[in-house]
Amino acid sequence: MNIAEILIVFGIILFSMVLHEMAHAYVAYFLGDTTAKDEGRLSPNPLVHIDPWMSIVVPLMLFISGGPIFGGAKPVPINSRNLKGGAFGMALVALAGPAMNFIIAFVGFMIGHFTGGIYTTGLVQTFYLELVLANLGFMVFNLLPIPPLDGSRVLYAIAPDGIREVMERMEQTIGIILVLILVVFFGTYLSQFTSNIVMNILYFFISLVS
Repeated sequence: MNIAEILIVFGIILFSMVLHEMAHAYVAYFLGDTTAKDEGRLSPNPLVHIDPWMSIVVPLMLFISGGPIFGGAKPVPINSRNLKGGAFGMALVALAGPAMNFIIAFVGFMIGHFTGGIYTTGLVQTFYLELVLANLGFMVFNLLPIPPLDGSRVLYAIAPDGIREVMERMEQTIGIILVLILVVFFGTYLSQFTSNIVMNILYFFISLVS
């Protein structure tokens, strides 16, 4: 691995994280909550979105170690009481981030396929492959139904009150610590799980152009 490859991955991480968080913010805004807009989270400026540890250090460490790339950014501030649809509105806001990662991966794959860039060698191939794989990894990881990941918002919307209370307590007390424990102590199993899903999605992309 060389410095150019690391810089490419770093740029992809920043780009993907910013669009992921902006997707959350814009959907919240369209559903009636202006909190994210008022705090500048509709901006493409990466400095207002990234978390140094989860947005940069963890994804780069996983890339360097050969694992699937996933991570997170600063949570978008949302006042759920202002959202249309209540818990289901919050679920839509949560799904917007992973959906954006899927779109980036799909568009990146299609451009890479039709230009031939994804099938070449060197830094061009690295760019396209990491653009696709990193965003699919972000999507799968963030859809895990573990507070405070995006998937937990979807589970919350359909869960009975008892489970909702447990999820709220988990997010308020241990929050991101639980996710870090999952990555540190169960990283191998998590990598295998996410890699399998990512590869199946990649095969689906390939089937569309075959």
